[in-house]
Amino acid sequence: MDGVPRVPESHLAARRDQILDAATARFAANGFQATGMADVIAASGLSAGAVYRYFRSKDELIAAIVERVVGAAAARFEQLLEDDAAPDPAEAVAAAVEMVAELTTRGPVDLSRVAVQAWGEALRNPGVHAVVDPAYRTMRGYFVEIARRGQAAGRFPADADPLHLGATMMSSVFGFVLQRLLLGDVDPAAYAAALRVTWAGAPSTTG
Repeated sequence: MDGVPRVPESHLAARRDQILDAATARFAANGFQATGMADVIAASGLSAGAVYRYFRSKDELIAAIVERVVGAAAARFEQLLEDDAAPDPAEAVAAAVEMVAELTTRGPVDLSRVAVQAWGEALRNPGVHAVVDPAYRTMRGYFVEIARRGQAAGRFPADADPLHLGATMMSSVFGFVLQRLLLGDVDPAAYAAALRVTWAGAPSTTG
């Protein structure tokens, strides 16, 4: 085997991405349950053997797609808290909506369609739940930290529960995703502007 040239890692990564791109497009268009491995194989342009080399089952492929989509969003939420400032809650929620809108729609596939499907898939698929749970807890943790910093700055009552303050802020973002997909008449910029008005009412004890 020493004389057999090794396949470069970059080639392996490119092939894996090729499969994930094809699967993402199929899942976004037809859903997890209506898409089979044969559909992904056809869309990828690779042989069945090549695809199964990377993903032994559709469940593995779904988990990888969810990790890719939801994990990317979670990482961006963490970046929003890199400094030690206490951002205004209204601006923090609006910025999160704008970030999600940009992240999920900047490519050829609307990734929010996959993210929403992941919510339902997580209820029946333990592998997907294992991916979704920590990612969404990371996202909620961003808002919980915004709430804590807001309390320290006097923007929220001191006796309010940061966990549930954060949960309601996160719900505003998820509500945007659902309404944009289901109703189709929710503009990211207008929604973010409305959130600034809504959350600007957070009480302040400063000044």
